[in-house]
Amino acid sequence: MSGGPPDIRRPEAIDAEWLTRALRHAGIDAEVAGFTARAVGTGQIGDSVRFALTYARGGDAAPASLVGKFPSADPASFGTGVMLGNYEREVMFYRHLADGALIRTPRCLFADIAPGSGEFVLLMEDLAPAEAGDQLKGVSLDQAGLVIDEAAKLHASHWTDPSLDDLPWVSGSAAAPVSQVNPEMVRQLWGGFRARYEERLQPDWIEVGERVSQRYGVLSAARDGPRCLTHNDFRPDNMMFATAAGGRPVTVLDWQSFAYGVGATDVAYFLAGALSPALRREHEAALLDRYLAGLRAHGVADYSRDELARDYGQGGFLLFMTAFFAAMVVKQTPRGDEMFLQMLGAASRHIIDHDALLSLS
Repeated sequence: MSGGPPDIRRPEAIDAEWLTRALRHAGIDAEVAGFTARAVGTGQIGDSVRFALTYARGGDAAPASLVGKFPSADPASFGTGVMLGNYEREVMFYRHLADGALIRTPRCLFADIAPGSGEFVLLMEDLAPAEAGDQLKGVSLDQAGLVIDEAAKLHASHWTDPSLDDLPWVSGSAAAPVSQVNPEMVRQLWGGFRARYEERLQPDWIEVGERVSQRYGVLSAARDGPRCLTHNDFRPDNMMFATAAGGRPVTVLDWQSFAYGVGATDVAYFLAGALSPALRREHEAALLDRYLAGLRAHGVADYSRDELARDYGQGGFLLFMTAFFAAMVVKQTPRGDEMFLQMLGAASRHIIDHDALLSLS
């Protein structure tokens, strides 16, 4: 077998030689004899596969299984991943930012992308027996606290870090290409979403959607709050939680949307979508205090509680936008329908609770 890293290929083309090469590239001297592969996760833009390995020659460092992430096999979802830069962004995160981001992420053994094609491979440690969260089930209050701690670590890691503005693959940076999302696209996508789900939308959800779609220019121009490294799809489906069988308390996955943005947006995105409205309202203040304490513990001293409340109050807009935008540009599935409607409704309640529509008047 020749040296060097493995090539980029889709999951159906992975073989034992490729996996051996990937392990050796990561510094693990082992030889894969065989494997089984099965799909895992509920990703809308990328496809993930768990590879259970057997070895001709292994050792203590040789993992029993690995998880690979690949472009979506669905043409519409693949096109979205390429158009929005999701695939390149995630590969570059693992290559250049993951080690310094402070937040718990999977160990990545191999990350590569073919420029311009959208073809990529990520090969990561298998986090089992931890299990993925579920947007439709939400999280417990204890789990929410752990996630808030991780959010504070992530945001503190690059708090007002101007070097992020130099990176074209960081969404929202000064060097990033002009977004292909524009007011006309937003109006069209919202119109399509409203027509598709009309009978399932509540009046206040429609009110929010109409205002957001008509005032997207105002919303996209607003950049209140100190900027930092943000996840931008910070929800249970993109997290792994410990189970009774073990695993790390919480690990954050899916870095396709990360940005140089306002950290409180991640906090709102998560709390609005992952807790019931009643539970969120009851514990929101305490969780925001916990987040602010976490920032301060990691060196952020110039951010007040009032500033956090202001930025957090605006954070539900990203959850709302993601729900209807993603629903219309990825493959439609029954679970996807339920998830996007849950996200939209939760975001609407957060926006209304915090009088955020006033900012779009």
